[in-house]
Amino acid sequence: MEGLALLRAWAGDYDETFVTARLAEVRALLDDETLAHHPGVLVESGATSVAYRQWSATYDVAGNGLFDLDEPVLDEIIDTLPTGIAVDAACGTGRLASRLLQRGHHVIGVDNSVEMLGHARVRLPTTALLVGDLHRLPLLNDHVDLVVCGLALTHAADLELVFTEFARVLRPGGHLLISDVHHELALRGSVPKAVGPQGQAQLAACHRHTVGDYLRAGLATGFSVRRCEEQPPRSPPGPQEQQSVKAPLPRPDFGTWQQWPWTLLDLVPEATRAAWDNPSVIIWHFKLN
Repeated sequence: MEGLALLRAWAGDYDETFVTARLAEVRALLDDETLAHHPGVLVESGATSVAYRQWSATYDVAGNGLFDLDEPVLDEIIDTLPTGIAVDAACGTGRLASRLLQRGHHVIGVDNSVEMLGHARVRLPTTALLVGDLHRLPLLNDHVDLVVCGLALTHAADLELVFTEFARVLRPGGHLLISDVHHELALRGSVPKAVGPQGQAQLAACHRHTVGDYLRAGLATGFSVRRCEEQPPRSPPGPQEQQSVKAPLPRPDFGTWQQWPWTLLDLVPEATRAAWDNPSVIIWHFKLN
């Protein structure tokens, strides 16, 4: 956070007083014995299925602040589209599928996590919910009018392969709606976490797709762009009150590693506000040519 904040200052967004305060914080943090002797963790990457298996039990209960950012825009777009057959690709617990059903669509949900689908079946007992992967949807060619995919493509390494599959199942003229974790938010540590069988720290696979990555994948597979929105956070995480330039003292309890970086942000609140002033979610509306 300090480094990102200082880069923003170097680009001209903040003044000398801000820079001086950030450097004082960095020195204080480096000199603090509590921080200096904190062991940290070694984290394995790529544990996407484990992360969602463990997250499934609390996914709906605990909530997700990104829902508040993507749902108003997705609802606005969906309300302009005719009803038809819609597939919620990577449907999870059925968050977007339920919104499609409320608007009169015939909905098919697909997800590769049987645990997440189990919760979706409780929410949507009469909806067709299928086990399947984004790279091989269990649907016929030219079968659906609308594909929605919420907060999932950050886990896909190759966007063009996924877009090719979306194009295969869509009818000509069909619509594709995507919301995803913005690459700037992923860079700041918004990655699902998991605990491995030996208690080891794990992360889901996370790919920081840029706007250009989505454009190249969409245009290469026959889509045209109808709309793109980059949604900022409601408010930066951490304390909202203005802090003095004096570096705050680190608290002794940093929380468990699964809560990082969120539990660490109030150590450097001004740096956090500066570093976090970026979009959190990106939303796309494509149409198949």
